[in-house]
Amino acid sequence: MKRFYKQAAAEPAEGGWRVALDGRAIRTPAGAPQIVPTATLAEAMAREWSAQGEEIDPAAFPWRDMADFAIDVVAGERDRTIADILAYGDTDTLCYRADPDEPLHARQREMWEPLLQRIEARHGIRFERVSGIVHRPQPEETMARLRAVLEGENDFTLAAVKNLASLAASLTVALAALEDGADAEELWAAANVEEDWQAEQWGWDSLAKDRRTSRLAAFREAMDFARAARAA
Repeated sequence: MKRFYKQAAAEPAEGGWRVALDGRAIRTPAGAPQIVPTATLAEAMAREWSAQGEEIDPAAFPWRDMADFAIDVVAGERDRTIADILAYGDTDTLCYRADPDEPLHARQREMWEPLLQRIEARHGIRFERVSGIVHRPQPEETMARLRAVLEGENDFTLAAVKNLASLAASLTVALAALEDGADAEELWAAANVEEDWQAEQWGWDSLAKDRRTSRLAAFREAMDFARAARAA
């Protein structure tokens, strides 16, 4: 698609902020006004539009897409969205370890335990750790508390958390990404312990390396989106 506008700018709107293209407000795919909660978020979305050349690249709008998902899907299906996110807590990758006598177990414990323990302490919960891949449900109290945490977030943060949890296969990693000072590289390394371990043993496949890089970029975008959605 040819670029059809000259200027993209963030501006105040009823209920929040929006992006305007040559003064015209944008709507979501479902036709709703694209209103976001913070100026920081709207400004970042405006930069996506400003960065386009003569041809618009539809793949270059991760922030717009997350905002549209928040408005068109999360806002009307919060309970379902939260349930989808909670599934990544009940089967959290960080809770499923190799057998204690395997070398990988030590790496998992080194990289996962500090993160799990921090989230447990922050939210007053306890996760079950498992050796092997057989599913063990997490305590009901833990899941109830995590639900309450998610229910306290706005629709836009939930949209980002869903992406974060899906990419990491871990709700604990997603929640850690919301913390002040969180480091995307460190969290992505935690989410990819097993993949990185295998690569160390057998060498990196170029396609696997490219996939890891692109997924890290998507993780970082979702992490920054969540911060912007919560910015004062």
